[in-house]
Amino acid sequence: MLHNIALDSVSKRILEKAPVEETLSEILNLIMAEPGHALARIWLVKPGDICATCPMRGECPNRTQCLHLTASIGRDNQGKLTWRGLEGRFRRFPLGMRKIGFAAETGESVRIGDLDQSEHSWIVDREWIRNEGIKSVAAHPLRIQDDVFGVISVFSRENFNDESFRWLRLFADQASIAIANARAFEEIGRLRERLREENEYLREEIQEASQHTFLIGESPAWKMILQQIDLVAGSDATVLVTGESGTGKELVARAIHESSPRRENALVRVNCAAISPELFESEFFGHTKGSFTGAVRDRPGRFQLADGGTIFLDEIGELPLNMQGKLLRVIQERQFERVGEDQTNTIDVRVVAATNRDLATEVRNGNFREDLFYRLNVFPISVPPLRERPEDIEPLTHYFVNRFAKKMRCRSLEVTHADIELLKSYAFPGNVRELENIVERAMILAQCDQLNISLPKVLDRMIVHREEIRQPVERVLTIDDLKQLERENIVRALKRSNYKIYGADGAASLIGSKPTTLISRIKRLGIAMRPSA
Repeated sequence: MLHNIALDSVSKRILEKAPVEETLSEILNLIMAEPGHALARIWLVKPGDICATCPMRGECPNRTQCLHLTASIGRDNQGKLTWRGLEGRFRRFPLGMRKIGFAAETGESVRIGDLDQSEHSWIVDREWIRNEGIKSVAAHPLRIQDDVFGVISVFSRENFNDESFRWLRLFADQASIAIANARAFEEIGRLRERLREENEYLREEIQEASQHTFLIGESPAWKMILQQIDLVAGSDATVLVTGESGTGKELVARAIHESSPRRENALVRVNCAAISPELFESEFFGHTKGSFTGAVRDRPGRFQLADGGTIFLDEIGELPLNMQGKLLRVIQERQFERVGEDQTNTIDVRVVAATNRDLATEVRNGNFREDLFYRLNVFPISVPPLRERPEDIEPLTHYFVNRFAKKMRCRSLEVTHADIELLKSYAFPGNVRELENIVERAMILAQCDQLNISLPKVLDRMIVHREEIRQPVERVLTIDDLKQLERENIVRALKRSNYKIYGADGAASLIGSKPTTLISRIKRLGIAMRPSA
């Protein structure tokens, strides 16, 4: 009867999410409830950690792993609980040595009887055996399939008969599952806590980026954008953010998300320009294992990852026409099917898209679906280029100087009036990102000493003086003029680099731009990627 109760109890432990220490203690308590049992112990396989002081180090054939005494409960011949400590000369057992190590290395159970009359070589503490009236010892490996991860041993004041020994083997098998599950639950808990901390850290990073990078600005145009963010953030309306590369469109999307009721959930970014047509459905909607060559496991898509949060479709204007219909459906219906699966999944996602293209013109030219454009353009936000808001250059410069000073672990360096005037005289075709790069380069050259902001020589010829932009009686550059300046500069950089885009001597490096951004500009401006014949 006690055997059945113990088996039922340990079986229930398999389904419980109890800590490992509590599970081990309960297993030993169940063993000690059996009549005649004097001492029950559990050793678990762990890395060698006390090899220099271990009393069995001379016998140990492999000091990378050994058995660690992890739980112990006993009752002396007076009926008092004792032997609960985990120290002493048996706190470690080498694998393969003596009865405990033998069970761990071979995976075989061990039974020794008539200890009061035996001179067996495995018996070490004969005085304790004699004083406590111990007659028998059994050791069973703890295993999951072929993996032995520990040993459970029982010292008894009665000889183990075949039935008791078989019961202990069955009990040990059930205990193995309970211990393995408890360890798995603890590991899941640790990973979940680590993930929570990482998410909290990333959320703080995003909030810092939104609050200290995007929200920096004193121009009327910038303040208008902040008002637009406040207006739309609380709703689920789809937002289309437009503007040149480097103006901060992603930061606008982050600010909308962080100011919305969805801020506790994920903001998932998708670079539409980087997704190949063959992988579009898999990337956006996910796939099941075996649905195509290379699909070795189930994978969630970006929309599924963003469920409950916000999905940011960056460079939406680069999405090929044949993919736009599939995207339109999920935006309209909030439903999709994973590749290789017939089941329809429903999601709750807020959509924010961004582009540096004129989508209305793309629609007229047949390059962008009109229905998708109107679905995205529910609440448009246009981010102005930095040259149209020179009031923001000074506060942004001070922010970047302070940020890089913190990263370089030096004091914040002084930004002079001459530095600001020089920066304000420049047209910034790369916008805020280009300003950040110029400041970072100046901070590296300063080496925590005197800051000297300068424009790269390749950019000096592109300076547009503030007076030329602001004085209507003087020459005023149009958008077409600025595009022409940008076009000429890119062509000049391509020729100098022999039409090489990437690398330290490539055109992107000469201009101070990312290669992908430069390629996008080249396509937008209709520049040939190689010299004409």
